[in-house]
Amino acid sequence: MSRWKPSPAVQASAALHLGAIAGIATGLPLSWAAGAVVANHALLTAAGLWPRSTALGSNMLRLSRAACVANQIAITIDDGPNPEVTPAVLDILDDSNAKVSFFCIGRLVELHPHLAQEIIKRGHSIENHSYGHRHHFSLMGMKSLRQEIVKTQEIISQTTGYMPIYFRAPAGLRSPLLDPILQSLDLKLVSWTRRGFDTITDDPSKILNKLQRDLAAGDILLLHDGNCALTKSGQPVVIPVLSKLLDTLQSMGLRPVSLNCAM
Repeated sequence: MSRWKPSPAVQASAALHLGAIAGIATGLPLSWAAGAVVANHALLTAAGLWPRSTALGSNMLRLSRAACVANQIAITIDDGPNPEVTPAVLDILDDSNAKVSFFCIGRLVELHPHLAQEIIKRGHSIENHSYGHRHHFSLMGMKSLRQEIVKTQEIISQTTGYMPIYFRAPAGLRSPLLDPILQSLDLKLVSWTRRGFDTITDDPSKILNKLQRDLAAGDILLLHDGNCALTKSGQPVVIPVLSKLLDTLQSMGLRPVSLNCAM
């Protein structure tokens, strides 16, 4: 268990709160102190609504310099496992000998343990994406947050024998309460370099354009095997997108690796 080291922004926030209390005690108008605190909370909230923000704590946005030199790239696949989509995704990955990281929902691993086991069997990693993928995750208290994360750690490790080392918040949204929990569990928060918005876009070409724009070694890409949109023909959009994306990576000499195997 690691000791929590708050980010500079969180340290500054704590200092501001103490300063406001001290100011009130020495005659600072209450409205001024309250205004400063409210403004500070608004900034922290904005940071939590920006998935790529590092203001609330460590947040992995790219692979390491060594991974870049080795022409590695990470594809992360969220919101599964999904029996209607995940098997096809695994087959596509096998065809290209590509390895990725699946950020799985604990509740779905419970429902589909065989799929979670198959993901690990085929050489990919499963990481923590919370237990219930709750829409109000960023508004939950510390006790509830810890339960969501710890329960998923236990389910994944008991089901697959693999203990996740990375965490991604539902929709990437979080609060200042998340960082101390992750640090205490030795989990690393992961965001992404770019995403294709494949949960709301049904056109594979538009998704590919977003993912492939300025594509480079070290990027972390986000796709979904759960909650993904369907093409006009009814096919999960991740299927054609992933196939073409892997072809592009091969032509560029970029090697998809799971987060836990990146250099």
